[in-house]
Amino acid sequence: MRVTPEPGLVIRYDFLWKDEARTGRDEGSKDRPCAVVLATRPKDGCREVVLCPITHTPPRAGETAVEIPYKVARYLKLDSDRMWIKTHEVNTLQWEEGQLPHSVSRARPDAWAFGMLPKALGHRMFEQVRENSRRHALGIVTRSAAE
Repeated sequence: MRVTPEPGLVIRYDFLWKDEARTGRDEGSKDRPCAVVLATRPKDGCREVVLCPITHTPPRAGETAVEIPYKVARYLKLDSDRMWIKTHEVNTLQWEEGQLPHSVSRARPDAWAFGMLPKALGHRMFEQVRENSRRHALGIVTRSAAE
């Protein structure tokens, strides 16, 4: 099954936190839902994709996040615990047209993606990431295709 990355799409990915990358890790400690913030137009058969992690850990001081409403979590078939899209850290990766990147795994046995965020929620996520970038407060980990 082909999955085309587009803003608001929630996929399962082994997000690599900046602290993990600093210790020399090149893979995240676990697969987790992640939301596509930005996906460039295909160039030479490849898109650059920016992902935000989704976690149960509330934002700490100095972190930004968008809480996912229970109804949205239920629609995406995520669990019922409170969760947030962390917007102070992102992973960037190259996504070849028609292929799944190495670190993407099945969201469910029957699907490669959980689904799409509502537009308003996706917009809030994008705006927070953009503001963090503007303030030079965005943690970015660039992932390679060879991982």
